Amino acid sequence: MVLPQLFSRHKSKRSKSKQIQHPDLSTLTPNPTPVSSSSSSPPPPPPRVSPSSPPASSSPRHSYSTRKNPPPPPPYQPTAAATAPPQPNLPRKSSTRPAHSRSSSTPSHSKSCHRPTHSSATAKGSFSSSASRPTFSRASTVHRFKKHDPDLHPLNLPPDELRRLSAMAAAADRSSMDIDSNDPRLSSSANADSFKLAGNKFFKDRNYARAIEEFSKAVEINPNSSVYLSNRAAAHMAAHQYINALEDCERALELDPSNAKIQYRLARILTSLGRPSEALNVLSRTDPPASATDRAPAEKMIRFVTQAEETLAQERGVSMALFCLDQARALLGNGVKEPRKWTLMTAEAQLKMANENSFAKAQDIAMNMLRQNNQDPDALMIRARAFYGLGETEQALKTLKICISLDPDMKSAIKLLRTVQKLMRTKEEGNNAFKAKDYRKAIDLWSQALEVDPTNKDMNAKILQNRAQAHINLKEYDNAVNDCTEALRLDPSYVKAQKIRAKAHGGAGNWEEAVRDYKAVAESNPTEKGIQEEIRKAEFELKKAQRKDYYKILGVSKDASDHEIKKPTASWPSSTTRIRTVMILKVMRSSRRSERLMRP
Repeated sequence: MVLPQLFSRHKSKRSKSKQIQHPDLSTLTPNPTPVSSSSSSPPPPPPRVSPSSPPASSSPRHSYSTRKNPPPPPPYQPTAAATAPPQPNLPRKSSTRPAHSRSSSTPSHSKSCHRPTHSSATAKGSFSSSASRPTFSRASTVHRFKKHDPDLHPLNLPPDELRRLSAMAAAADRSSMDIDSNDPRLSSSANADSFKLAGNKFFKDRNYARAIEEFSKAVEINPNSSVYLSNRAAAHMAAHQYINALEDCERALELDPSNAKIQYRLARILTSLGRPSEALNVLSRTDPPASATDRAPAEKMIRFVTQAEETLAQERGVSMALFCLDQARALLGNGVKEPRKWTLMTAEAQLKMANENSFAKAQDIAMNMLRQNNQDPDALMIRARAFYGLGETEQALKTLKICISLDPDMKSAIKLLRTVQKLMRTKEEGNNAFKAKDYRKAIDLWSQALEVDPTNKDMNAKILQNRAQAHINLKEYDNAVNDCTEALRLDPSYVKAQKIRAKAHGGAGNWEEAVRDYKAVAESNPTEKGIQEEIRKAEFELKKAQRKDYYKILGVSKDASDHEIKKPTASWPSSTTRIRTVMILKVMRSSRRSERLMRP
């Protein structure tokens, strides 16, 4: 009999629950070809019918599911392909699955499970049976998956394609732990370029720390690339790491001296570090020449610093020097420490302002320098000058001796030490003469001390106040007023000099000026001891001075005794005796009233 027509197979994936249709075996004629007697080989499944096969018989087709006693499915026997070692988990090919042929003459791959291959099957997949049971055979094994093409495995790709894929993977966002820097495969230029691309991406996102990491990997692979070094310098500069940026930019310029982009970048870095002269020197070598806009920051910085130097040299306009230095600092990079020269100029300006606040600022500058180097002679010199300006001569002498021990050739420290020693010696001699009540000698010695250092305002103000007190003791009130006025010019906050001047005004009979000075002291220093009592006495003396001066009318001094007041003089005629007596009584009454008012 002729093999019946088999059912056609669907192209889509078959569900496991779908039943398989087979022809009715009862209507088939066994194939005269004997079946293999091997008990280990199960009968093969029915093959597809070729279009050239003869027409099927008229017997109806039945499925196994419609029969009362369907035969059990053949046991599964793994083939050589199934028992082969597992292949690595590789991605499937993106190509479209080819269509299956309905012809049994060509092998096809389906999505069903593997079927065993039998040696008894013919090349055409013919049908045969024996007296007991028919046998089905197929030409090839049907696999669930397509075979993998080994030529498409990533490790089997050409070297150029491998480098291209590596560069694409490196450009993606990843952490520094994803790549081992010791891997010898990282030595290729393609990987260096991939790190550069990743660094550019992080730089654009303002993630400068990651950009520096990626550029550093590229530099490790190719340390002689000016591009990688210049890019890392730009990242360092954006991260305010100007010293590292300077090193990378200088190395890049050594590798590529004619690169204008690197030259401009180096000039900006030098300007940010407070080195404008070097920046202009670099810009002078650029081709084409640098524009005025590129040169402007460095030129402006030089102009401010030069103006500050000229102002300090002229001993005037010290506040202008500080302003110019502040403008120059504004052109520095963020977080950059100012040049040492600028720091010393700022300290010099504060010392020349010569007031308590400026001396304190100079002390702060010196202490900051000493924290970095406790044996810095320049810092010790600034500190000694500040002590000397504040009148703390003992501290000044101690600091100067330390400074000279560190730098014996420092002429400015040696000169200041001699000046301080001479001034202190002369001032001390004047103090001893004053204590001995030799006021004239004290005045002479203090006059010599004033000539030692005319620039020391604080010390000279104290010496002038001492000399004014000596003049008062000698009843030289006008000289005392002049000395106190000069002391207040040198130190407007010198309260003691203002009190001495008020006392000198009172001694000269200028009680109105005395009251004014006393009230100024009380206003500036309300806690000054005894100032209110001094004001009350001065105001009382002012009221007395506004009345008639009977002592002057009588021709006697204010400190005359009662006997001298009552004693008649030739200038008074007898006709005026009564009037003279009235005046005497008024003077005596005024004196008694004054005594009562002065009592506590």
